[in-house]
Amino acid sequence: MLVREDLNVPMKDGGVADDSRVRAAAPTLQHLARRGARVIVMSHLGRPKDREPDLSLKPLAADLGKRVGRDVQFAEDCVGEPATSAVDRLQSGQLLLLENVRYHKEDEANDAAFARLLASLGDIFVNDAFAASHRAHASVVGVAAYLPAYAGELMLAELAALHRALDTPKRPMVAVVGGAKISTKVGVLRHLLSRVDALLIGGAMANTFFKARGWPTGAGLVEDTALDEAREVEKMAGGKLVLPVDVVTARKMQPGEALRVMDADKVEPEWMALDIGPRSIAQFRDKLRGAGTVIWNGPVGVAEIKEFADGTRAVGEAIASSAGYTFVGGGDTVAAIEALGLAGRFSHVSTGGGATLEYLEGKELPGIAILKDA
Repeated sequence: MLVREDLNVPMKDGGVADDSRVRAAAPTLQHLARRGARVIVMSHLGRPKDREPDLSLKPLAADLGKRVGRDVQFAEDCVGEPATSAVDRLQSGQLLLLENVRYHKEDEANDAAFARLLASLGDIFVNDAFAASHRAHASVVGVAAYLPAYAGELMLAELAALHRALDTPKRPMVAVVGGAKISTKVGVLRHLLSRVDALLIGGAMANTFFKARGWPTGAGLVEDTALDEAREVEKMAGGKLVLPVDVVTARKMQPGEALRVMDADKVEPEWMALDIGPRSIAQFRDKLRGAGTVIWNGPVGVAEIKEFADGTRAVGEAIASSAGYTFVGGGDTVAAIEALGLAGRFSHVSTGGGATLEYLEGKELPGIAILKDA
């Protein structure tokens, strides 16, 4: 059983710094091993230019084994003799982790010959890597041309959660979108506006909306190339768009700075908006109260610095306390809820990263499309 997982986790000092994706992958692998399959796991890690030792998957074998509850063997390559001999030694119910598929440039190129070599290691392909399914790579889509292809439990859970949040939402439906740049999320904003009852904007991207309105933004980050997009989104939104009415400002984006709360349309020169203010928090809470469905993507301030984390904490608390269905996506958002002690309080927390963002844009993901075709 050849299983594509996304074990692209942060590493520190040769070990796993955050194993949330390892934990998310475990149920599918446990299920297959319990049923007696020989489970061959492939994944990428980072963007290696060559066989960079720091991007080897070898340190993950022990962590994966701990989470699955079985020993995980390791193959020093994902194709060729190291892989085939390791697979040949594998017994029923055992697991094998292959070396980083991106050690071979053919993976990202979706090279057919490389995909065939990967496929030769198993007799069934399971794609459980939702987070990598927006990439048309050999280990994600290529192998499905040579093996019967199915979705794993994590993949099914991610798709079911997105379907519930986007396609069959309980009303009212509210989206909270933060982050730095409109340009990276304009597709998400447009797609959500056709579905939501209210769209709440925070983070540095709010500055671009402010400037598009002609408001002063001080020294805050503004995407001058996206002003027309901001105006287009606001026009499209009608009364659905909710922007901050006040902001927490500082002269520098660093800990220990003096803070001032300013009206959103009166940010002074040399000051930058780094969080939503108390009146905005109250406004956002009011919009979230009684929501049937909430989608949250992106912190509403610089949440990694405690002085600018109050808005994200308050909004996160309001969403976590909601009686409705709550969907959280985006790596920065997931990191924020972990750091702020809000983990475990949402209906679904996506591990999908960029794939979740593209799905929220309404794009079809190649790794999912190939499963439908298969």
